[in-house]
Amino acid sequence: MTQCQKLRPSAAATYAGKQGFSYFEGIARETTGAQAICMHLLTIPPGGRAKAHKHATHETAIYMLEGTTIMFWGQSLENRMEISAGELLYIPADMPHLPLNPGPGEARAVISRTDPHEQESVILLPELEALVP
Repeated sequence: MTQCQKLRPSAAATYAGKQGFSYFEGIARETTGAQAICMHLLTIPPGGRAKAHKHATHETAIYMLEGTTIMFWGQSLENRMEISAGELLYIPADMPHLPLNPGPGEARAVISRTDPHEQESVILLPELEALVP
């Protein structure tokens, strides 16, 4: 029987994502038995930058809580988008992207995906790394 569950994110419960950031453990198959979604908190330090990546077959929705990030996206990371606190971002499945925090403060966001395992669908794209200054 499936039950409702409550979690409280804690600095002690973080994990290193393939993308190069540390995530607060959140809703996922591993923590709650979720079948089709995951949701995590992410804090990006000033100057922090993810590795170029995509999420195979899974969509991503992000709500910026604090700060501003810049995201490069597209098959060659040719597009640039700034996302600030209070804004929502949708990333289609299989879309290459690379977020970074230009600073000066931290950037904090709630991230959800249609992948209950969160990290299983991450595909790193090292060939795109040099395309972002």
